[in-house]
Amino acid sequence: MYIMHTQQKRTGPHGEVIRVSFPLVLSMGATTVMEFTDRVFLGRYSLDALAAAVPSGLMALLVMSVFIGTGGYVSVFVAQYTGAGRLDKVGRVLWQGVYFALAATVVFVACSFVGDHVFDLMNHSPEVKKLEVVYFSILCLFAGFQVLGAVFSGFFMGLGRTRPVMLVTLFGMCLNIPLDYCLINGVWLFPQWGMQGAAVATGMSWVVVATVLGCLVFSPGHGRDFSLFASVRPDATLFKRLVRFGFPNGFQFFLDIFAFTVFTAIVGHIGVQELAATNIVLNINGIAFMPLVGFSLGTSILVGQALGGGNPPWAERVTMASMQIAAAYTVCVGIIYLIFPEALLGLFKPVGFTAGEYAYVMETGKSLLYIVLVYLGFDVMTFVFAGALKGAGDTAFIMKATAVAALGCMLVPLSIGILWLGLGLWFAWSCVLCYIVFLSLCMLVRYHLGRWREMLVID
Repeated sequence: MYIMHTQQKRTGPHGEVIRVSFPLVLSMGATTVMEFTDRVFLGRYSLDALAAAVPSGLMALLVMSVFIGTGGYVSVFVAQYTGAGRLDKVGRVLWQGVYFALAATVVFVACSFVGDHVFDLMNHSPEVKKLEVVYFSILCLFAGFQVLGAVFSGFFMGLGRTRPVMLVTLFGMCLNIPLDYCLINGVWLFPQWGMQGAAVATGMSWVVVATVLGCLVFSPGHGRDFSLFASVRPDATLFKRLVRFGFPNGFQFFLDIFAFTVFTAIVGHIGVQELAATNIVLNINGIAFMPLVGFSLGTSILVGQALGGGNPPWAERVTMASMQIAAAYTVCVGIIYLIFPEALLGLFKPVGFTAGEYAYVMETGKSLLYIVLVYLGFDVMTFVFAGALKGAGDTAFIMKATAVAALGCMLVPLSIGILWLGLGLWFAWSCVLCYIVFLSLCMLVRYHLGRWREMLVID
């Protein structure tokens, strides 16, 4: 605790946010780059592949989200135990996360066999549906490694050592991108697997990242400092506590992804070009979205350590510093969207398409990017304040607020407006805007009410 306090005095809140959050921002950025290049390669491969990529990817993430959010919540437990100086508890909570990941793998394997029935509900064209099923099923088979990687990442993140997470994620990106290109297009000795190749490349990168992180976690030094090898046996009480606080975190993630999965499915009823434009803009928005997840995670860690150490004022200071830095980042991204929309949208133009054939998607995408520019500022509030609340353990409120926003601002209005009244693409995106604005205001009010300052997830 003394070392942590000395470092806080030396670097200040902004320095601590940069030290902890910046590697996570780069990690999330690497994840974004992997997804972005995956969509670019698929877009150039075929328009059907691009139209199928986001709905099936979102559906796979939807299945994984509860488990990733629950297992990854190990980071807050580790952060609070570290802040409290109770390092002997770190190994025990890590193992509960590992056992949770193993249980999740069984669920994922079962889900890989039901993709055909899931995508029947979306009523997309037969060509698109076939590609969606392939992508979804393969990702589910590899998904257990994604959860295990989240648990191992949570160990380092909770300690405030986020650089190993960044380096391993960047390594996974450097493996995924060329493998993606080769397996989609059949380059060199690799088969031309198209959509199947994109899924296999992503899954293999998850395996490598989880394996490398696991080797780093179970190093002899960590085993000694955190009692890793003496804490192998299951602890029912701690496992239940992890699920109690982690499940709302994962379910909030699920609700958010579910809202956007339904959104893309309903947009698919409007038309293939509208769906393609929406998918492209959602992928471009990932440039801003995923790094904000990094700021949110960093805020959770710093707040968790501060509250575990009995220092709520420091938790407030790092939260506001995170808000300022994340807002500055978002302004920079917004300027890029504003100045270079054609260049960003042009990356997804399928090979063989003329400018005239791609013109509708291009013009629609530019208009949608302006909507994204409007809600970026609200996204910053949502992620940073939610990160602070999660670091305290206020996950149940975040889950409930997301449920209300998802139902009241997106799912119900979308179903009525698009499927019954035929209001079109702009109404659909206005629902997205309302969802993000409402959720950000919920996080803002909850944070300023201050109840989180007295919360803890550890016993």
